[in-house]
Amino acid sequence: MPNLTRKKNNSSKLILIGEDDIDDKEILEEIFLSIDPTIRLHFINNGQKLLLFLENADQKHLPCLIILDYNMPELNGAEILESLHQMKRLKNIPKIIWSTARASSFKSTCIASGARDYFVKPSSLKDLEALLKRMLSYCEVDNNSIESS
Repeated sequence: MPNLTRKKNNSSKLILIGEDDIDDKEILEEIFLSIDPTIRLHFINNGQKLLLFLENADQKHLPCLIILDYNMPELNGAEILESLHQMKRLKNIPKIIWSTARASSFKSTCIASGARDYFVKPSSLKDLEALLKRMLSYCEVDNNSIESS
């Protein structure tokens, strides 16, 4: 599966997704694109590569939303959030953690580190679709007004 999905045009929304599970990637892609076929999804499978991607991203090509699996190779979601917090130009981009971990300590750590929200991965497709619609609503905010540091 290619890393960048359905590049319709440069004005479509880009969502950056840190996810290392192939099955989760496939279902996310399928449902997100069924909700909005114009969005672009960029999957990165480990925390270090995700940070490198964002460090090198041109200001006008930043994502409208960053979704992070909590349990990723090299850096977990909370560690990624800590690093992203240091990148001032990313401060207005919503960051969401999604995970199988239900521990309230994980959620509070992630929220304190800059996550807009923390979701537990749902077990049904209907619940997942509703969750992804909610996540997609975070892209409605105009992130083009992000200040450069």
